[in-house]
Amino acid sequence: MTPITLASGYGNFAVPEVALAAAAQALATARQRNAPLPVSPAAGLPELREALAQRYRQRGAASTSADQVVVTNGAKTGLFALLSEMLAPGDEVLLPTPNWFGFFELVRRAGGVLRPLPLAAADNYALTPEALRAALTPATRLLLISNPNNPTGRVYSRAEWADLLAVTADFPQLWVLSDEIYEGISFGPAPVPTLLALPDSGQQHVVVSGFSKSLALAGWGVGCLVAPLALAQAVAARLFATGVAVSVPAQLAALAATRHADAISAGLRAQLAPNRARLLAALAALPGAPATTEPEGTYYVFADFTRFLAPELPAAEASAQLVQRLAAAGVEVVDGSTCGAPGFVRLSYAVEEAALREALARLRKLLVVASA
Repeated sequence: MTPITLASGYGNFAVPEVALAAAAQALATARQRNAPLPVSPAAGLPELREALAQRYRQRGAASTSADQVVVTNGAKTGLFALLSEMLAPGDEVLLPTPNWFGFFELVRRAGGVLRPLPLAAADNYALTPEALRAALTPATRLLLISNPNNPTGRVYSRAEWADLLAVTADFPQLWVLSDEIYEGISFGPAPVPTLLALPDSGQQHVVVSGFSKSLALAGWGVGCLVAPLALAQAVAARLFATGVAVSVPAQLAALAATRHADAISAGLRAQLAPNRARLLAALAALPGAPATTEPEGTYYVFADFTRFLAPELPAAEASAQLVQRLAAAGVEVVDGSTCGAPGFVRLSYAVEEAALREALARLRKLLVVASA
């Protein structure tokens, strides 16, 4: 049986034509001139940084300037550079969970101590100001939120952000970082708000994003961040000392995608919508399916499979066993334990329709038997 993966973090999206054309033009120019490719400044091409700043200004971050923008070799590189600049050894990073499994290792390697703040599926992963205030300590240096959230698909509204920031404002040593890489893939009634559009009197707010999800440039290795000027300059200096700038053809592809971001993201949402509905309906039809709120963002569903766990095993061990059984049935998924939620699985619907249909048939065959 050929395995079908619903575990990948990358979608099955065609590269936008405008991005391909921009990169091809850069390569053609080098060939015509019999010259090397230009080398970008460490912080990125000025025109890309300005286009990104302009896009954030259009989204309500009126004071964002190109000097605050740094282009990075993927979002993960930008995250690690930021964490390395923000954290001293032993500093706490407060992470509402479930959340992307990659944060755990990035924080550890940057010298920080990650402290989960568990949220509940029963109330759609609400993060209340009271819970946040109770979780913050004098050692907490960073609050890290992904919006939309990977793996849950939860989108935090502008009003929710404002309530949380009323708490963080009382902690002048605290950075607030929003990972917004999925911001263009949202099926909710309102666009995903950017943290940069909210007041930041203490200059403590930072955003990380990239082009591989909402703008269909997976494999091009382009990310970006926006930070207060001193932090942005420190990150750019770190990247200059430890690596190389993103290639110019990739940055020009990202520039073209930025200038056509709304159309590209709208096309991806239209492509994803049928599979999204198909996956949600199939999960709701499984035996004992709990009532859940539909995820607004990303192209994942974080499914509650706790009812299928072996009750005699510890939760994490039972979760791993279930994921292994699913793999043996020909469906690869992400174990929710890696995201802080054993018994849940992350399922991507950014796959071909035929593959999703077959994967769902295999899931149903296994899980219906398991529940009998």
